[in-house]
Amino acid sequence: MEENQPKTGKFALNYGLVTGIIGVIFGIMLYIMDMHYEQGAAVQITQTLILAAGIVMAIIQFKKTGNGLLSISEALKVGAGVALIAAIVGLLYFFLLSNVIEPDYLDKVYEIGKVKAMADNPSLTEEQIDQGIEMQKGFAWVMYPIGLIINVVIGLIIGLITGLILKKEEAAY
Repeated sequence: MEENQPKTGKFALNYGLVTGIIGVIFGIMLYIMDMHYEQGAAVQITQTLILAAGIVMAIIQFKKTGNGLLSISEALKVGAGVALIAAIVGLLYFFLLSNVIEPDYLDKVYEIGKVKAMADNPSLTEEQIDQGIEMQKGFAWVMYPIGLIINVVIGLIIGLITGLILKKEEAAY
């Protein structure tokens, strides 16, 4: 009976690529609409919903392929795998955007942050804000591994919730 069980990695890879590509299409749409600097709640929620939909669809397909059986550990593996692959695709797009398509992207993001910081904290001097931005630039590389970790954690949470809802294991007898 174990031979018929599908492999979680195959589903994670396929659905992770599809989810990542849909996320990239969303990013391109934001870029075309000149909204790629906005990181408001609506953009974040939409990106999370794209990821959640990809994970849930992958787990449902995994269960269908596995004769209707699904354990929580399998749901967690598929969820984390889809999230990891989607994050890698998304980070590759972001790297391409910030280094090839629009090389001054991060400088503009820092400038937008500077204006916002000056409006939010009028007691700070421009020199203090510039000093903070220079510190941020030194740690910009950290956003890549943190992005991967956050995506995988979200994938684990969505995988756990979906696994708890759809769980059906083989009878012990």
